[in-house]
Amino acid sequence: MVSRLISIALVLFATSCTSIDYSRLSPGEFTGTLFVMWVGEGGSSGDGRFVFVPDPNKPLTFARPANSPAPKVITPGIMYTDGGSIPKIAQVFNGLSPWGYAPAYMIHDWLFVARQCLTDGSTDPQFQWVANISFHQSAEILGEAIKALVRSKQVRKEDVAASAITLAVTTPIARKSWDAKGACKLPHLDAADLLAVDRAVPRAAGLKPQAQAQVEAIAKGEPRKKAVIVNRLAF
Repeated sequence: MVSRLISIALVLFATSCTSIDYSRLSPGEFTGTLFVMWVGEGGSSGDGRFVFVPDPNKPLTFARPANSPAPKVITPGIMYTDGGSIPKIAQVFNGLSPWGYAPAYMIHDWLFVARQCLTDGSTDPQFQWVANISFHQSAEILGEAIKALVRSKQVRKEDVAASAITLAVTTPIARKSWDAKGACKLPHLDAADLLAVDRAVPRAAGLKPQAQAQVEAIAKGEPRKKAVIVNRLAF
């Protein structure tokens, strides 16, 4: 989600037309561990098909600054991610490597997953926490997450990159995705990808015995897939 918008932001950034003042945001705090897995070839926009996977023992969690409105804590679930699809031309800018701000991207992308599922009528408790979050606040949360990475020295302080990214998620294209109908996908991963993730990191896919049997039945007859861990980051 985030990375598809960055090339647009790099153009808009020159005009300084942003509604998010990154400099005024406070940093949050990350805890836990994340995995990024490659599960197959991608299209022309990226280098593959990637999945964000929370560590089943210590999932990635983001705590917002004390002065922030609810929700105070965000724990993203398993989902596809396009963190590796930042356009090659954008990668020459400091701070815009494909996975440079990966934990922050995951938090922001999960906000969109939850919003889209609520829009489509989901009553799943895992999405209810986003009910009162506005589109504007989703961009602020991304900025808080980026500042958390800077403070923990996971990334260098790059004002241009951080401002471009926070601008990218306030564009009309981002707003259209936030309000999209029919975009909720449950389960979040295809059956073969779920099984591949579960084999790579047991229990990471969160499959209960009955659900796993159902997923295996759906995936029956398809080539056995393998998920490859391409990034692991612990806080």
